[in-house]
Amino acid sequence: MALRHSSILFLIASFLLSAKFIAVDAQLFIRGPFRLIDGPFSHFADPFDGPDDRGLQRYIIHVRRPEGPLFTIAKEWRNFYVSLFSLQGDDSPVSRLLHAYRNVMIGFAAMFTAREVEAMSKLDWFVHAYPDRTYDLLTTHTPEFMGGGGRGGVWKESNMGEGVIIGVLDSGVTPGHPSFDDKGMPPPPAKWKGQCDFNTSACNNKLIGALPAASAGSPVDNEGHGTHTASTAAGAPVDHADVLGHAAGVAAGMAPRAHVAVYQVCDRGRCAGADILSAMDAAIEDGVDVISLSVGGAPAPFHADPVAIGAFGAIKKGIFVSCSAGNSGPGESTLSNEAPWVLTVAATSTNRTIKATVKLGDGQEFDGESLYQQPPDFGSKNLPLVWAGDGSKANASKCLNGSLDGLDVRGKVVLCERGGNSRTDKGKVVQGAGGAGMIFMNEQVDGYSTLADPHVLPASHVAYAYGSKIKDYIKSSSYPTAAIVFKGTTMNTSRAPAIPSFSSRGPSKESPGILKPDIAAPGPTSTTKHTGAVFNMMSGTSMSCPHVSGVAALLKKARPGWSPAAMKSAMMTTAYASDNTGQPIVDERLLPAGLFSLGAGQVDPSKALDPGLVYDIDPDDYVPYLCGLGYTDAQVRSVIHSPVSCSLAKRITEGELNYPSILVPLGGNHPTAVVFSRTVTNVGEAHETYSSEIDAPEGVSVRVEPTSLSFTSVNEKKTFKITFESKGGGDSGNAEGQLKWVSGKHVVRSPIAISFK
Repeated sequence: MALRHSSILFLIASFLLSAKFIAVDAQLFIRGPFRLIDGPFSHFADPFDGPDDRGLQRYIIHVRRPEGPLFTIAKEWRNFYVSLFSLQGDDSPVSRLLHAYRNVMIGFAAMFTAREVEAMSKLDWFVHAYPDRTYDLLTTHTPEFMGGGGRGGVWKESNMGEGVIIGVLDSGVTPGHPSFDDKGMPPPPAKWKGQCDFNTSACNNKLIGALPAASAGSPVDNEGHGTHTASTAAGAPVDHADVLGHAAGVAAGMAPRAHVAVYQVCDRGRCAGADILSAMDAAIEDGVDVISLSVGGAPAPFHADPVAIGAFGAIKKGIFVSCSAGNSGPGESTLSNEAPWVLTVAATSTNRTIKATVKLGDGQEFDGESLYQQPPDFGSKNLPLVWAGDGSKANASKCLNGSLDGLDVRGKVVLCERGGNSRTDKGKVVQGAGGAGMIFMNEQVDGYSTLADPHVLPASHVAYAYGSKIKDYIKSSSYPTAAIVFKGTTMNTSRAPAIPSFSSRGPSKESPGILKPDIAAPGPTSTTKHTGAVFNMMSGTSMSCPHVSGVAALLKKARPGWSPAAMKSAMMTTAYASDNTGQPIVDERLLPAGLFSLGAGQVDPSKALDPGLVYDIDPDDYVPYLCGLGYTDAQVRSVIHSPVSCSLAKRITEGELNYPSILVPLGGNHPTAVVFSRTVTNVGEAHETYSSEIDAPEGVSVRVEPTSLSFTSVNEKKTFKITFESKGGGDSGNAEGQLKWVSGKHVVRSPIAISFK
């Protein structure tokens, strides 16, 4: 049916009297490093703003592609969208319109009532609509730790990402920060079309673009989060960097010669889906090569997820998209950004700690972490020690505001439990009550995962097991005492990397047949401005995401012909799953981390340059996958931005997508035997033969046909089948294994997860 440009007459007065708005569930399961909201599932946000006093709500509206030639400039698209509707009274269509999209989707964001959208849905130009939703904001050593630093290896072969443009969608950027110094940087490539919207010129050959959010007048970063993520991805080397005297060294991003363009999508800590879509739209238009997005929200169907929709528009243009997995672990299915066309990144620890040891009066010692700058007169003398839970106020044990009233903590070290407020706020409460120091203990769920925070008083963050022993000592001693001994930066810590408790876990809710997260990267970094200092330490998947974005920039420079899916495959199949002791990477319990927390493993930039084989996926390959999820034609169309008929298109299961990892549901309501096929592309030696090696999951037999693959040219493709059959007895839980294709030079590893449900 032809697209009609006729106007729509909305009877606004009657609509406002009778409209009832049904909000989409947009709870955010994020314990973000910026908000520093502590404890799992501690922050819940509503759909963006909600209806105002007139019943108006932000909506994202997908429309049919107009017939004839498409418009060439943004103003023409805006005028076209405005022509689709008219309004009565004082309103004008232009005043309702928020964003006019043209790259990530055909459609717009505007203010409507629920009844207006219902009336709109009956018109022939309408495809799909959903309320806007909010998202939460989710180094001197990490490039070296990941194998990316130094004069050789991946930095040498990629020339540190020179000429590649990373688009960072975040809270803005701090102009003049040393990480964005452009000394020795060439101008941006000719394809760059972006702009710098600072009031005074602050962009250069490193920071080539800065675009403010719709609600902000300037892209200046008032949170610190955007500066941190941008510099983690591509910060210029900064000599003699440190954080309050700790973690000293040369601070550099993963791709230090890549260009950075910052798109502000978060204002005052809130990130609107419509603004994220608008930033992605602009980034595609501007010519970025990589999009890095460290925000996350609750799972949503891909056809109602602005990040998934915008990312699909990006990968169609050959742009790699990296997203944070979220900071809501360690519970199951706490992931954000689950779409298979984005790289979903979990967080790991590094082998560097900033040690603060708790020394008790009975001689026991427990190592913790702290970024507090030790005063010269603190640490040698034991002070009285008290447990905050001995107070009479509710939640006194957690050191919430006002909870220490009536408990004498003056001049004492106070043991506080995690949860209820931020880690650093607890120290402020203790300090305000007259305390001299704080021991901050984990909740049981957080196990041994500790973080170095810039506390306002001498403090140490210790594991749950250590905190429990300290509490027992307090209760059993007639005069408990403690000292906090600051030992500074410690390198080569064993059992690194490890998965911290905050990193979100799978399985995916929206696509449980795709193994997520995809990969892991360092979560703690030290590359942003902090009050009173140039650099700060932050932890979270917000920081792991830009690490991988920087790796993507290195790959883009060294392997310009690779698609986003090929780059993703290269990282996943060369990732490693062992720590620096040669044992399996562990989680916060010091147990081997499962695939639903680690993904394929820790990214290895050098090996990703030469993976041997890749599992490539064309954007069109996602159509049968989306139809297989049970989406309607309109819902699939809203994701892929073109017409589709699922009744005519081939449908595939999630496991049939040519993904680098494999998730197989067996037993229960699922078959006891499954056959998938995969196609690999040779990007290694022209003449190379690979043999299959299988580590079969417990309770499952696995067979690969053929068992060897021989290639005679680069970019040659080969297809194999892999059969999974339950041996019986695996009626619940999960099992894990791996498939490896091994040649004389390469090992191409795909993790296998079996779900017995």
